Amino acid sequence: MNDCIFCKIVSGEIPSHKVYEDNWSLAFLDIAPSSYGHTLVIPKDHFENIYTLPDETLARLALTAKKVALAVKNATLCDGVNLIMNNEKNAGQIIFHAHIHIIPRKENDGLKLFPHGSSANEELIILSEKIKEQIKD
Repeated sequence: MNDCIFCKIVSGEIPSHKVYEDNWSLAFLDIAPSSYGHTLVIPKDHFENIYTLPDETLARLALTAKKVALAVKNATLCDGVNLIMNNEKNAGQIIFHAHIHIIPRKENDGLKLFPHGSSANEELIILSEKIKEQIKD
């Protein structure tokens, strides 16, 4: 993609603070971090989101995310990490090149990611059936 900022990072057209690279993936520090050490893991090939990622690419991306998450945890001395992948605009995706956020967390860091609601058991039963019907093998 000619206008994709992440593709330009992969090609070296735009500089980044790379922390890991292999044949399929690249990890670099986020320039607008949510916390110290916030890192992005991307496939080198352009795919818009999780829906378009080939299974093999997604598997490799997950392995890279695991490796880099442990390195980020150890380097930042954080208490844990969030792995987040935003898919589509209304889920917070800003760059339309698939990527996983590794966000280091510390106790009382003030980051609030997911508000929790509640659901009636009957509603959960209906919803779980709807989701099961949509899963394709």
